[in-house]
Amino acid sequence: MNAKLLLMLAALGLVPIALSYGIAPGSSLPYLLGFSVETTNHTHVFRAIMGLYLANAAFWLIAAVTPALQHAALWVLFLFMAGLAAGRILSILVDGMPNAVLMFYLLAELAFAILAALTLSKINTAE
Repeated sequence: MNAKLLLMLAALGLVPIALSYGIAPGSSLPYLLGFSVETTNHTHVFRAIMGLYLANAAFWLIAAVTPALQHAALWVLFLFMAGLAAGRILSILVDGMPNAVLMFYLLAELAFAILAALTLSKINTAE
């Protein structure tokens, strides 16, 4: 896959998830994930996650239009998505199956990790 397109798709896909976690976690998370966000500490954690996700999305968008950053951004994309997927797989093994939204996230994370690895492989082969 084209590095620019992959980075743009990953960024655009991550932004709504980030916003759903951090804009109003007390409203969105009970609906999406089935648990309540009741304390300042809960809200704080989800807003920090939003910031992390938005920072990665911003880097991927900048790299999509800055060829010199694309190799590094693909590595960040691979590590970010593979790390999330690995944590989810561990949770499935230890804790059991999550809801359908979280299973969709797992599939998307695996797909993006695989696409990033394939794109990196293609770039490394071309060099």
